[in-house]
This record gives sequence, C-alpha cells and structure tokens, in this order.
Amino acid sequence: MPEKRILHAHLKRLKNGGVKVKYWDGDVQTYGPADPYVTLHIKDPRVVRKMLRSPSLGIGESYAEGLLDVEGPLTDVVRLGIENPSQLRPIVRALTNPKLHRNIRARQKGYIAHHYDLGNDFYERWLDKQMLYTCAYFRSPKDSLEKAQEQKIDYVLKKLRLQKGQSVADLGCGWGTLLITAAKKYGATGIGVTLSEEQVKYANAAAKKAGVHKQVKFELLNYQALPERGQMFDRVVSVGMMEHVGRGNHHTYFETVDALLKPGGVSVAHFISQQKELPNDPWIDKYIFPGGYLPTPREITALLPRYDFRLTDYENLRPHYALTLHEWRERFNKHRAWVEKKFDKKFFRMWDFWLACSEGSFKYGGIDLSHFVFTKGYTNDLPLTREDWYK
Repeated sequence: MPEKRILHAHLKRLKNGGVKVKYWDGDVQTYGPADPYVTLHIKDPRVVRKMLRSPSLGIGESYAEGLLDVEGPLTDVVRLGIENPSQLRPIVRALTNPKLHRNIRARQKGYIAHHYDLGNDFYERWLDKQMLYTCAYFRSPKDSLEKAQEQKIDYVLKKLRLQKGQSVADLGCGWGTLLITAAKKYGATGIGVTLSEEQVKYANAAAKKAGVHKQVKFELLNYQALPERGQMFDRVVSVGMMEHVGRGNHHTYFETVDALLKPGGVSVAHFISQQKELPNDPWIDKYIFPGGYLPTPREITALLPRYDFRLTDYENLRPHYALTLHEWRERFNKHRAWVEKKFDKKFFRMWDFWLACSEGSFKYGGIDLSHFVFTKGYTNDLPLTREDWYK
C-alpha cells in the first residue's frame, strides 16, 4: 500500500534513536541506528495519511481515537521527534501549517474555559491539595508533589521580595493559592484575576476558609481590564499565565504590568518558554490550549527596556516541570475510570497523551520553564544577594 511505502521511506531517514512499527497488516519493521525507544502499533492506514500531513495532529488524534497504540514510554515518542526534527517534518507541504486559533481579547475567555472550566472535581482528582496547576519546585527528586508545590509558592514569594502588608496583583491567579499564602504569611493585600469561572468560585471560597477574604479577592476579569481601575500595586506576579497571552501580544502584557506596578516595585513572571519563535503545536492548539503560544526568553528580554523594567534575575527550571508532569500523570492515570465516566475514553487518552508528551518535552529539552524577575526602574532597597531565596 502507498501509505506503508511512504512511511517506510520516511522513517528510514532517522539519524538518532530508534522505533519499531507494527503495521495493520501484521508486518513489523524497525528503524533508526539505535535500539527502539518505543513500538508504534498502527492499526489503520488512515493513521499514516494523518501523520504525513501533520505528525503532531496525526499521532495525537490517532492515539486518542485508539487507532494508534504505543508500547513503551509515551515520553519517548517526543524524545524521538526532538532528536530527529528535520527527518520527521510533514511530507504533504500544503498542510504543514494547519490553521491555528487567533488569540484576540474577545476570544480569550472561551479559550481559557476550554481548558480550565472542565470542573474543579476533575482537577481535584490529580493535582496537589492546594490545586496548583503550574511547575512545582523540587529541592530533591524525592519530594512529594505537595511539598514541591509548597516550595514553589514560597520560592516565588521570596523572589518577589514581598514585605509585610504590601499589595499584590496576581494575573492569571489560578485557584488562588499564591495570593492566599501571601496574605497569610506576609499580611499582603491584593487581587487575583482569571477568566475561569471555576477558578474564581474555588479561590474565593478558599480565601474565606483561610480567613483572608478581607485581604484578598478574586475576580472573573481579563488582566488587561485591571488597569482601568487606576489601582497600583507593590508587586505584580503571573504564574503559568504568559503562555495564554498569545503570539505578538506580549507588549500588551507588559503595558498592563507597567500600569499596575508602582515605581521600584518587583514583578515575577513564571511561564513555559521555547528556544525559537515557533507557532503553537497544532494538536495542542486544537485540543488542549487554543490560542496559546510559548514565548522565547529573547522575546521577553527585548521588551523589558521599553517600559524601563530592569531584569534582576533569570532562571530556567526545566527539570522541575518534567518531575511535576510525571507526578500529575501518575495521579491522573489512577483516576482513569472516573475520568472516562465523566468524559469518555477518547478524552482520557487525549489528556494522557498530552501529559506524557509534555513531560517528554521538558525531560528531553524541547521546552523550558522560565522565571523572570524584574523591577520597575531602579531600586536600591533590595538585598544584594539571592541567599535568602535558598534558606
């Protein structure tokens, strides 16, 4: 069959690693100079046609639909792709750039709801007890997810150089843990904004339970609308939000931070980044994070001087996200029956594939986790060293 001949010729070009393929007709072939990382069981020639048009969409959709199975670590599917970028490009050039979701303000709430409003009961099954859905901070690979997430919150607050009674704006506040912790530990006041209705309900209830609801509040609000209130803050933070700003929109993000942050104030931006300015992965854009984009460090760094933001620290926490995703996926798989009942088998396989591929991307260097710390203008009031971050 032509599909088999074309894929065979394509995979013979592998220069690194190896893969075994079980074809729908019972034929088994091995490709690459090394022992196979995984075995792909292709059950239908339609899988090949999809893969040749877009490896990402083809593999992702076929796996979710059960037309493709993987024997071995799913993370190694990503490893193979990262190690052979030029060999695994799409063959059908007319379809190499599937149409991606445009990230404009009018559509952002819908994009956020697509992912984050699947139900708090869903996320409660496999996140840590504080409902933190961003990279944890592991002082040791043996740390529990709960401990590592507590360490992440503490680490971000230390990087903010937060002082007692200061005000904080949390852009893309998630389920509220960072701001609630700032209120409890530092007596901070502030506001958290998100476009997820589920997150707002949860965060306000959590603040009330923690006894800090008079200090901090959470609102269903686009971060771009916050400056319209005329309020300024001592600190501005975003954790896992920059990925949703959209390609070409990062000047809007920094204009917002500039309007919110007091002179001499400190801001921390924690986000997934990439090495080169590439568009969103088509499968992730279609099924997981519509309208998303992973900025590069150089894109962000280039914008800072426009607003007189002074970069005081940059850190790449890539290995920490691989560990975080590994923990999430293990917990997610323990609730397979529940997830399939609430959604369906296709949904479970889709999310399992996404979690595994994300872990693989961090583990094998496809993407990074960036921490930017910057001040608005100069300030001579901050400690001279970072030693207090690690105590």
